[in-house]
Amino acid sequence: MTTSRPAIALCLAALAGLAVYPLVTSEFGVDLATKVLIYAILALSLELLVGQVGLVCFGQAAFFGIAAYATVRFSPEYAAAAVWWLLPAAVGAAALFALLMGALSLRTRGVYFIMVTLAFSQMAYYVFHDTPVGGGTDGIYLNVLPSVAVGATQLVDLGDPLHFYYVVLGSMAGCFGFLALVLRSRFGRALAGIRANEQRMRATGFSTYPYQLAAFVLSGAIAGVAGFLFAVKDGFVNPELLSWHLSGAALVMIILGGLGHLRGAVIGAFALSLLEELFQSRELMGGFSEHWHLGLGASIIACVALLPRGLIGLPRMLRIRLTGWRGSGS
Repeated sequence: MTTSRPAIALCLAALAGLAVYPLVTSEFGVDLATKVLIYAILALSLELLVGQVGLVCFGQAAFFGIAAYATVRFSPEYAAAAVWWLLPAAVGAAALFALLMGALSLRTRGVYFIMVTLAFSQMAYYVFHDTPVGGGTDGIYLNVLPSVAVGATQLVDLGDPLHFYYVVLGSMAGCFGFLALVLRSRFGRALAGIRANEQRMRATGFSTYPYQLAAFVLSGAIAGVAGFLFAVKDGFVNPELLSWHLSGAALVMIILGGLGHLRGAVIGAFALSLLEELFQSRELMGGFSEHWHLGLGASIIACVALLPRGLIGLPRMLRIRLTGWRGSGS
């Protein structure tokens, strides 16, 4: 996987724009952008599996939700937990479940793999939905936010929306950069080979199962980062965080943005979230906002039909239409 200098410059410009954004918007705008950035991390975790390994997983919501619940359950009821151990604990819980799910589901292929990951995700959902461990259908609250401090010195106030926004932005940028490095490593090239032709990789002497399992666990861990941030943001978790609907939404994000590109996962997260806000806005859509699912579904269908490469392929399509030049890429 190679990235051109213009693409890198564009990513840096987008990051700079996101850094400046809270200074020129309202409190609602900051809250919305924070939520979208958390979903972007979730989309990045799924992009690693679907776009880079070719594994369509419907268990991403389970990793997200388990980390969110672990964040609340591992936090003391009347004291602030140190983020230095709470974050690794929450991410570790998600990664451990991903290890269990991946070890079994990767024995299957195709639609059977999809169904097994969905089954695991639903099992996790009903554990938190039907038992006291997760507070049942009512969910549970995070009474005290984690502390980011060294000794007696507080570094960041996670209760401050502006501070938390920059923590989430930094986390998203960190996950993006980490995955970009992973995909350029020998491990990442092996994943690309598995996606292209798993049988040929086996014929050349690669044992593909350990590579796929490692990618699966890494994907679960990154989804766990998103789950931790979501629990801290809302201070409340419920079983809907593990619902298959969230896994489906994450899949729509990466398809909408463009499969096979980390940038596409982030773009897709913003696109889907903003489309939802648009069609739910009574001020903009009037009475049609009550049927916002219809408008959202039609928009997604139009994007998929008109932009087979996703939104990330829009500039190339416009360049071809305007100049006829296709460039050196495929």
